[in-house]
Amino acid sequence: MLAVSIASFHSMPLLPRWQYMTDQSKALVTRSVISVGVLLLAALVLRALVPWVLLALILWCVWQVMVRR
Repeated sequence: MLAVSIASFHSMPLLPRWQYMTDQSKALVTRSVISVGVLLLAALVLRALVPWVLLALILWCVWQVMVRR
């Protein structure tokens, strides 16, 4: 009995089928996927650049202190 309910659960799609979606729904899904992709890419780039930006900021602050003396 459990095997039957699991089998029927796996056959149901979690999202509506693309061919039955309206054009507005397709556009919304496409924009959402692109937005998530851009956000992930930006997070990866920023994560790699943050240490260098912090180092540059610290060096600039040290330079400013040395120039004022």
